[in-house]
Amino acid sequence: MTAAVSTTAPPAAVPVQQRVADLAASLIGSWQDGYLKDRAHAVGALARLRRGAGREAGETPDLWSLIDTDPLHAPAVGARPLGEQELVRAENALHAALTLWAFHQQSRGVPMHRRHTRERPGGLGAAVRRLMPADGVDEPVRKRLVRAGTAPDLVTLTQRLRDLIALLRREDVPLDYALLAGQLYLWQWPDGPAAVRRRWGRSFHEQRRPRPASDGPAHVDTALASDEKTTPDTDKDAS
Repeated sequence: MTAAVSTTAPPAAVPVQQRVADLAASLIGSWQDGYLKDRAHAVGALARLRRGAGREAGETPDLWSLIDTDPLHAPAVGARPLGEQELVRAENALHAALTLWAFHQQSRGVPMHRRHTRERPGGLGAAVRRLMPADGVDEPVRKRLVRAGTAPDLVTLTQRLRDLIALLRREDVPLDYALLAGQLYLWQWPDGPAAVRRRWGRSFHEQRRPRPASDGPAHVDTALASDEKTTPDTDKDAS
């Protein structure tokens, strides 16, 4: 008797970028819900996270016990354990995204983390575009986004993003911090900044506002949406 041969394919490994995004979504989702319901543990967590904004992950020991990175250390189904460099960059990205969200959410009564959808783009570029008038581009704000995109390292990038997020916070414009966390992980790899800049540029133009019929075609910002070919773009949400 011949033994049956299984035709079930092994589960596909989840990319590290997506694991970082999923963990950020899980942590922020719990804190945000608690904060909006004025629960003491979430209010306290947000206050602690805010103190880490703009700093390197290891500079704030108070956050070591708050940001649970154990899921990154546990091998994913069908995948090898993450290497040291992958873990460091994943933890850096997670720290940056969570602390920026805490700064954004501070004293706001509505969720400042909102997941990206095709109907409601939640990428950084789309959020910045919502700060601008319907009939034009606010150059100082656009230049802040371009400047963030040219940051030389993650700490500088986080500091420049904090300036942008201050504007989003003032106008109650939400952002998908899970998507941002994954992009901050990608940013730290060779050719990563170019790939992330492309996604922010595409996100900027993905956000559309109603325009009068007499308006011409939407402005295209080549500084944000240049067609750089150095890194394959495989992020299906790419915003």
